[in-house]
Amino acid sequence: MLPENQPNEQVFTWAAPPLKFGPGAVDEIGAEVAATGASSALVITDAGVRETGFPDRIRESLVLAGVKAEVFDGVAIEPTDHSIAAAVDFAREQQWDCFVAVGGGSAMDTAKAVNLLTTHPGELLDFVTPPIGAGTAPWLPLKPLIAVPTTAGTGSESTTICVVDLLDLHLKAGVSHPRLRPSLAVVDPLATVSLPAQVTAASGMDVLSHALESYTSIRYDAKPAPQDPMRRPAFCGSNPISDVWCEMALRLVGRSLRKAVCNGRDLSARTDMALASTYAGTGFGNAGTHLPHANAYPVAGAVRDYRAEGYPEMPMVPHGQAVSATAAAVFRWTYPSDPQRHLEAATLLSGRTFTATDGAEALPHVLTELMSDIGMPSGLRSFGYTEDDLDTLTDGTLKQTRQLAVVPRPLDRGAVTEIFERSL
Repeated sequence: MLPENQPNEQVFTWAAPPLKFGPGAVDEIGAEVAATGASSALVITDAGVRETGFPDRIRESLVLAGVKAEVFDGVAIEPTDHSIAAAVDFAREQQWDCFVAVGGGSAMDTAKAVNLLTTHPGELLDFVTPPIGAGTAPWLPLKPLIAVPTTAGTGSESTTICVVDLLDLHLKAGVSHPRLRPSLAVVDPLATVSLPAQVTAASGMDVLSHALESYTSIRYDAKPAPQDPMRRPAFCGSNPISDVWCEMALRLVGRSLRKAVCNGRDLSARTDMALASTYAGTGFGNAGTHLPHANAYPVAGAVRDYRAEGYPEMPMVPHGQAVSATAAAVFRWTYPSDPQRHLEAATLLSGRTFTATDGAEALPHVLTELMSDIGMPSGLRSFGYTEDDLDTLTDGTLKQTRQLAVVPRPLDRGAVTEIFERSL
């Protein structure tokens, strides 16, 4: 219960960047950047995405529009504080009027960090959410940032969030502020057709988790009102606008994720998943993600030897696999917070009707059925975790204050540990 002298929130916030969507949309980026008055732009991507040709195609579009452009392809898959520092150092060698991020969440989050740290003094940890970092809010203008996703997954093209793997802490954490939101999202489904099946599957599970977590997060008007209305958190809880986007995302994922994994050249399925990612991004970028994402950060950060199919040969748990690993257990646990909403989510995702007689198992059943169909790893043991890791994973989750603020039930250490244990 809230203290008697602290009223409930009555206001929610919602925002999204302008969107350009459709096959061939990337070829209009040069004109878009030129229209801002920018005379130079740095294209930020990773080496794998550069091999697809899209980053250099965008650079050519920029040059043809009279904009000086270069490509930085040193983004790390699952960016770290070290890889972000390298990107920032490269960007600081020249003055750039604009940034263009091309890739998955790794490229877009790296570009957000580059934009922040080339316009502000300080280090990355100065801006990371407490208690891990200082949580300083950006106070200066940022440069225009155009985000071009090449996966249907993170939704980072719509959000205020930059996620980073802090290597020395063996933990993932985030920076979140409205000024980090891209100034334009350019979503071209053709940019996703070359994704390997398991990358498509993991990215799709990230979309799904965004939608489910936002849809089941605490209602905005069940939270305490902020003392300073100008410092409302970016994650305000479920609200009537985000709900609409999340519902549409759930329908599209249920209809097309299996198809996109089975046949990557199914443009209709790819378009559905690109739309679903954008819809879910505009939903969770305002409502917020909760416990599956909070759990995912230590799952990814503490990895030892796991290597994922379709990804670089390095120890890593891809973000979509990490968020889905505890999802069934989480949504079984959150069910009492709003049974009808959990049943409706299961119905939207599966196309089948679920009622109160199906209870808390409905949504976990639909999730595990989908994960099995698309070949997702089953359980944390797949990543090498055992009972001996429960304290480490729990400690990491309890540091993720941004996500924990919108968990729909009171949460304690015992509940987190039990969810991890049930997810082994």
